Amino acid sequence: MLTCYTFGAVPAFAQGLVRDLRVRWAMEEAGLPYDVRLVGEDIEREDYRRTHQPFGQVPAIEEDGFQLFESGAIVLYIAEKSEKLAPRTPEARAKVQQWAFVALNSVEPHLGELVDIDIFSAEEDWAKQRRPAAVKRTEARLDLLAAKLDGRDYATGAEFSVADILLATALKELRHTDLIDRRPVLMAYMERCFARPAYRKALADHMAVFERQPEPA
Repeated sequence: MLTCYTFGAVPAFAQGLVRDLRVRWAMEEAGLPYDVRLVGEDIEREDYRRTHQPFGQVPAIEEDGFQLFESGAIVLYIAEKSEKLAPRTPEARAKVQQWAFVALNSVEPHLGELVDIDIFSAEEDWAKQRRPAAVKRTEARLDLLAAKLDGRDYATGAEFSVADILLATALKELRHTDLIDRRPVLMAYMERCFARPAYRKALADHMAVFERQPEPA
């Protein structure tokens, strides 16, 4: 049984984006059992940082004494257990891994810059000055991605893979903007990914944790 560690409480803007969602989605797609422990409730934050994740971030997993952190590494580990998430031929597998790294290295950091400006630093003068250029860079990256995905159902072609878990959840970080909505290829791609029953189950379980939180004052 795999155990996934995540936060028991996060601000409203982060709900639906915390990266344990990637782990839950991968496990649901693979049809593997797992349970969840909440950092700050089931385990103290300092104990978690000391024993599971040196930076105090989530998610982390534990399975029969084996521990792993970083969402990309975790979902690739899960993909090793299921042909539903990664093909077994070396060439096809390499293509999936390629697109997993596209999501983590070529897409997510560019989007993260804009999230930092809009969500965490919106009132800072430097953020207001930097935002137009950040939007321009983000749009350029999204246009390149849309051109590559045009005509494909999923990142590597017709078959869903672990790379789509990483790419779709990375793109979701722009939900506070209309940058995805204005690119039909990317919008259709995300809708296709998020219509999957495994994602819907994972999201429902992810959000259920936060329904216990009090309404903000």
